[in-house]
Amino acid sequence: MQTTHTKHSLFYENLMIEANIIHASYQFGVKKLLFLGSSCIYPKHAQQPMKEEYLLTGVLEPTNEPYAIAKIAGLKMCDAYRDQYGSNFISVMPTNLYGVNDNYHPENSHVLPALIRRFHEAKENNLDEVIVWGTGSPLREFMFADDLADACVYLMENHNEPGWTNIGTGDEFTIKELATIVKEVVGFKGKLVFDTTKPDGTPRKLLDVSKLHSLGWKHKTTMKEGIAIAYEDYLKKIV
Repeated sequence: MQTTHTKHSLFYENLMIEANIIHASYQFGVKKLLFLGSSCIYPKHAQQPMKEEYLLTGVLEPTNEPYAIAKIAGLKMCDAYRDQYGSNFISVMPTNLYGVNDNYHPENSHVLPALIRRFHEAKENNLDEVIVWGTGSPLREFMFADDLADACVYLMENHNEPGWTNIGTGDEFTIKELATIVKEVVGFKGKLVFDTTKPDGTPRKLLDVSKLHSLGWKHKTTMKEGIAIAYEDYLKKIV
């Protein structure tokens, strides 16, 4: 039977998955484990950019709270097993991701794949304009998924300390800048219009990646390069 991801299932399923994997890794002597968290673990009103030490310094975003608490439990569990058993378990907190095999669904996709689909369909249908919700002013950080994978491999090979590490680009773009890049990559020639009657959402969400950079890793894929690859992937999906 198909089920929807309610707050209960997000909380329960993530807790059960991480608890079983982390404990089994200890039981069977796994030499190293990397736990993936999420940038939504940080407080709703955290100072920007968000440093690792801001965790648990304020209340969480209510809509994300069950998932965030489950992720926080996982990274704390990794540190607890390190403290008690000497397990080499590390944790990372990735920023917003996009890339190959993304979800381009018209109703439940995230902002970048949604923009790719919207601009492509506007181009194919010879529309004069594409409407984007809000003012276009909110700032967001995005990372190409392959860069995240590369960062994870790098940390598995080079980082063995407790705590957690933000993984991101350290770069941010307004929604307007992102939409303009997508428009250019897709080749849509019409106008970009912002519906300012619609909400903007969180004004800014950016990870501080100074720790990651100090460990010797930095992202390689620019936004325009990554969006071009994602658009090629989208075109393959709709053929």
